[in-house]
Amino acid sequence: MASAAEQMAANMSWGAFGKATELRQRIFFTLGLLIVYRLGTYIPVPGIDGVALKEFMEGAASGLGGILSMFTGGALGRMGIFALGIMPYISASIIVQLLTAMVPRLEQLKKEGEQGRKKINQYTRYGTVFLATFQAYGLAVSLEAGDLASDPGWFFRASTVITIVGGTMFLMWLGEQITARGVGNGISLIIFVGIIAEIPAALAQFFSQGRSGALSPVVIIGVMLMVVLVIAFVVFMERALRKIHIQYPRRQVGMKVYDGGSSHLPVKVNPAGVIPAIFASSLLLLPTTISTFSGSQTGPFMSALLAYFGPGQPLYLLFFSAMIIFFTYFYTYNVAFKTEDVAENLKNQNGFIPGIRPGKRTEEYLDYVVTRLLVLGSGYLALVCLLPEILRAQLAIPFYFGGTSVLIVVSVTMDTIQQVQSHLLAHQYEGLIEKSQLRGKRRGGTKKGKARR
Repeated sequence: MASAAEQMAANMSWGAFGKATELRQRIFFTLGLLIVYRLGTYIPVPGIDGVALKEFMEGAASGLGGILSMFTGGALGRMGIFALGIMPYISASIIVQLLTAMVPRLEQLKKEGEQGRKKINQYTRYGTVFLATFQAYGLAVSLEAGDLASDPGWFFRASTVITIVGGTMFLMWLGEQITARGVGNGISLIIFVGIIAEIPAALAQFFSQGRSGALSPVVIIGVMLMVVLVIAFVVFMERALRKIHIQYPRRQVGMKVYDGGSSHLPVKVNPAGVIPAIFASSLLLLPTTISTFSGSQTGPFMSALLAYFGPGQPLYLLFFSAMIIFFTYFYTYNVAFKTEDVAENLKNQNGFIPGIRPGKRTEEYLDYVVTRLLVLGSGYLALVCLLPEILRAQLAIPFYFGGTSVLIVVSVTMDTIQQVQSHLLAHQYEGLIEKSQLRGKRRGGTKKGKARR
C-alpha cells in the first residue's frame, strides 16, 4: 500500500508551481547560469586561426571531434574559453574519491562532517587547477602542431593556458552554485545542456547524409527506432527498485503500547545513476584531445594511442566497459549507497530485516543484495553505452545518438524532474501545516470567546 507521501506526490497538481515562489526562483537562477555557460562557449581563445580550425573540426566531427564536442557543448570545436568543459573537475573528483578510499587521513576527513567535506572539496579544486593546466598546455602544443595557431610561440601557449584554466574554474563555480542554490546537480546539468544544444546540428548532419545517399532510409529509420528503444530501456532501468522489507517492533510509551509497523528499504538497480558513464568518458578525453589536435605531427606513441583507443576500437570498448563497471561499484559503495551507514541508521531506529540480526549481519546482507543488483546495473550501463557506440562506428552516424549521450540526457532529466517534484511536495506540506495552524487558532479563539461570556 502506498504511503501518504507517495499518494500526495501522485495526486500533486502542477498548478501548485505558481504558488511555489522559492522553486520558481531556483529554476530561474539555474536557467540564468546555464545561459551564461552557453554564451561562454562562443567566446574564443585568443590566437586561434578560425578558418583552419573550422576546416579541421568539420573533418574530425565524425570521429573523436564529435566525442570531445559533445562533452564541451561545442566549445572545443569553436575553441572557446570553456574548451575543456567540466571534465578536469570530474577527473579531479575521481582521483580524490579514490584517494579517500585508500588514504586513512582523507578517510578520517570524510568522517568529520561538514568541515571535512569542505577540506576534501578544497583538495578537489586544487586538483582541478593542476589537471586543467596540464590539459590546457597539451592542447596549446597540439594546436601549434596542427597549424591551428595564428601566431605560435610561448605567448600563445601562456595565453591559452590562462584563458582555458580560468574558464574551467569559472565553469566549476557555476556548477557548484547551481547545485547549492538552483535545481538539480550543476555538473550534470552543464553536460546535459551542452549535449542538448548540439543535437539540432547533429540531426541536420544525420539527415543530410540520408539526402546525399550516404545512409539508406532503412538505416535512418532503424537508428531512430534504436534511440526510442534505448530511451525507454533507460527510463525502465533507472526506475527499477529492489524493495527490502523492514520491520519495526512494538514499543511502549508511558502506559500506551504501540503496534510495530513495517516498511521497505528501496534499493535502485543502478544507485550510481549516470556518474559512472561520465567518469569513464572523462578518462578517455585527455589522450584523445591531444591526439586529435596534433594531426600529422603526432608521435608514434600518440599515433598508436589514437589508433587503439579510437571510438569503436576493441581496446576503447574494453577499457570503457571496464571503467563503467568499476565506477558503478566504487561510486555506489562509497557515495550513493553506503551499506554500513544504512545498517547503522536502521539499528538506531530499532528497525530490522526479518530473519537478519541488526548491526553487522544487516550490513553483510545489504552488501550481498547490492552486489548482486550491481551486476545487473553495471551490465545495463555498459550495454547502453557500448551497443550504440559499435553501431555508430559501423554506420558513421553522429556521436550524439550514442548511448552515453542518451543516458546522460534521460538520467539528468529524470533527476531534475524528481527534485522539482520534491520541492513542490515540500511546499504542499508547508501549506497543509499552515492551514492546520490557522484552524487551530480559530478554534482556540472561539472557545476563549465563549468562556468570557
